[in-house]
Order: sequence, then C-alpha cells, then structure tokens
Amino acid sequence: MKIGLYFGSFNPVHTGHCIVASYFAQSTDLERVWMVVSPQNPFKPAASLLNEYHRLHLVKLATEDDARVKASDIEFHLPRPSYTIDTLTYLQEKHPEHEFAIVLGSDGLQNILKWKNAATLLSNYPLYVYQRPGFPIPPLPGARISVADAPLLEISSTHIREMIRKGQSVRYLVPDKVLQELELYHYYR
Repeated sequence: MKIGLYFGSFNPVHTGHCIVASYFAQSTDLERVWMVVSPQNPFKPAASLLNEYHRLHLVKLATEDDARVKASDIEFHLPRPSYTIDTLTYLQEKHPEHEFAIVLGSDGLQNILKWKNAATLLSNYPLYVYQRPGFPIPPLPGARISVADAPLLEISSTHIREMIRKGQSVRYLVPDKVLQELELYHYYR
C-alpha cells in the first residue's frame, strides 16, 4: 500500500489540515494518509505545544470518520526531537510491505535541505507537495516531486490559539468534534 505521511505538530489540528489529508488520499495515487503527530518538531519550541497525547486525541477525533486518513503516534515511540528520516527508516523496517511518501506544503519544502539526512530523504522517498501562495517549489535535483493542486484555506494553528485565548469562536476553523473537545477542556486558554 502507498501511504503518505503528513507530519505536523497539529497544535491544534484544523479544517485546512483535514482538507489537505483528504485531498491527497482521494485525488492522488496515495491509498492512505497518516497524519503523524510530532511530539517535538526540532524547528519549534516544545513549550508552545499542547500535550502530545491531547493533540493526538484531537487528530483522532478529526479523522475518525474517514477510513483513508488516520492519526499516527509513531513518533511518540522514537527518540526526540523527531526527525523525518528516522521515522521513515523505522516505518520502512517495521512495514516493508508499504511504500511511504511525504506530504507537505511548498512552504515546508523551502527548508528541506536543512533537514537531517536531506539527501537520503530526497533520493529515497517521493514528495507530494501542495502549493502554498508565496512559496515557489525550489529546484531539488534528484527529488521525486508530485505537485498537487489541493484546495487551500488560509487557516493557521497559531491564529486559532490566539483566537481561543481572546475568547473568540473558532467554529468552522476546526472540525466540530475538535471544537467540542477544545471547549470542554479549555485547551489553549
């Protein structure tokens, strides 16, 4: 099976994340998309993150009704911070029957050469990229890049957290089940 790994802090997961994951699962040759919740992204301060298990639970709520998209806690069981190449190496060893690819936005692609073992990553794993305004796709010799015209919503987790802190509604920005959980447990207040 061909599986796209969509990595993120998902702090919190929002409708834009879900639309991207769903698009790649139904409009490309990827058969499934795993939303890999990163407990600690090496490029983000850990202090700004909601507890990883809460974030995972929110992604599970957001994806539970879509058999093609699932939440993954694989990086919870690996050394921290989480490096994509280490996760892919582990998954390839654990699941040799699957072919793994990376799903990311063209904004994330801008820094890919700074990632751990970037050359190995680019030569061994296909990249499924959704175009983000203002972030052209850089030339990456040897990389297998599939560009998709996924629908994009200009929604940011940072903005959602700010709105919640101000007491503003984030209805429609996050899936309904996620909204209920955010309100019930007062996350990000």
